[in-house]
Amino acid sequence: MNNHVAGALHSDAGPVWLPYPEDVNELMTELWPAGIGRGDGGVLTVAGLSVADLVAEYGTALYVMDESDFRSRARRFVRAFNDAFAAEFGRPVGADNAGAVDVYYAGKAFLCSQVAGWVIDEGLRLDTCTGGELAVAARAGVPGAKIGLHGNNKSDAELRRAVQMGVGRIVIDSLDEIERVARTAREFGVSVPVMVRVTVGVEAHTHEYIATAHEDQKFGLSITGGMAADAVRRITALPELTLLGLHSHIGSQIFDMSGFEVAATRLLELRADMDAELGDGACGDEVDLGGGFGIAYTSQDDPQPPELMAETIAGVLRRTCTGLGVRPPHVSIEPGRAIAGPAMFTLYTVGTIKDVDTGQGIRRYVSVDGGMSDNARTALYNADYSCTLASRTSTAHPVVARVVGKHCESGDVVVRDEYLPADLVPGDMIAVPSTGAYCRPLASNYNHVPRPPVVAVRDGVARVLVRGETIDDLLAFDVPATAGEHTPADEQTRADEPTGRGRL
Repeated sequence: MNNHVAGALHSDAGPVWLPYPEDVNELMTELWPAGIGRGDGGVLTVAGLSVADLVAEYGTALYVMDESDFRSRARRFVRAFNDAFAAEFGRPVGADNAGAVDVYYAGKAFLCSQVAGWVIDEGLRLDTCTGGELAVAARAGVPGAKIGLHGNNKSDAELRRAVQMGVGRIVIDSLDEIERVARTAREFGVSVPVMVRVTVGVEAHTHEYIATAHEDQKFGLSITGGMAADAVRRITALPELTLLGLHSHIGSQIFDMSGFEVAATRLLELRADMDAELGDGACGDEVDLGGGFGIAYTSQDDPQPPELMAETIAGVLRRTCTGLGVRPPHVSIEPGRAIAGPAMFTLYTVGTIKDVDTGQGIRRYVSVDGGMSDNARTALYNADYSCTLASRTSTAHPVVARVVGKHCESGDVVVRDEYLPADLVPGDMIAVPSTGAYCRPLASNYNHVPRPPVVAVRDGVARVLVRGETIDDLLAFDVPATAGEHTPADEQTRADEPTGRGRL
């Protein structure tokens, strides 16, 4: 029994980490964009605009991006890492943000042409991993030199597109890719800058499916297995390729900086070994430590600020370089989630509400007009989210609720456990924060539900970043039979029909 409030709904379903709210309307600021607030009647506002106005124009489900917040987070990474590395290594940082570190925005977190433009505006570069992401970058007018291309299984078409665009680097992910990139370079008569994706053997403290630096996984070339060193040897022997340096990425949603410390040390040790074997500078000047910096989805998450991350990583690199007696590297990082994630939230309209007796208490199910088609992370990664009543404030006591979608799956859960007001009714709006990363990119049309639009708000003005899909969009891919056509199923039906000749 919930003993905090007399008369509260009988429920023992909430996890122990979920704190009972003193005020169910209060916003946990670290989960939300900087422009969030509440206006008249407690209606949620973002960058000075009421969500009621957004819903009136765009409907729900709806992704809402605070543009100024996104830009601010991007600038903060550039400033924090440049300042930290300038302090450690004495490098100047210019007014144009050219300094000690290149910051690549990881486009896989969320990418559209306008966001790609913001990234370049704020002094970052853009990391892509498919031909589709390259196409978005091209549409946005991103200079090729500021684009990187990743991918464990790049197609020949993707490699040709990247070389034609003059990308600043292609990250080699397998031994056979080396000759394929060299062949593409010969085709266009250019030298292609590359890096080697190194598997450094770090077990990041994160979900099994998003830990990417342990040995048993599809990405990169292992140090311990000798593949990384072999790749360096092969690349340096090919005049069509220019080796910029070494790259690692240890996972996603990481809070513990120790993994980055180990990864940096192992990259620098490999670099020193290869320089000793092949000649000083053979391994290139750059070390990329990837991204994966965690954000807060609920009160149980405690991410570090970019300034502290930068100071930690810069200090480790300086000490390691001193210990190995090697020159300091040019450094790059790839934040994605840490920029896009908290800058966006998702709006839903409440539909069915059910109180279900679980045998151990009553669980309240709150159904919304979206679900795993617009946020697959709960089902895919067992991720936790928070939410709040967005269309008003309430004086009712808090009740532990489970927010679920409209899809034909029992695993269609958006928010596993959260306190919501007991007087929640159909037609209310709720908002789920920190949905800017990997929600729209992972979205699907399951059950033929159109994907929601993405709207950016800045200074009280909203504009569409990604148009919402319509039923006509869905049907545009559905090829109906033309008049007079029949299908294989028709053939089988006719074969099963009795004929005058009888059947054996």
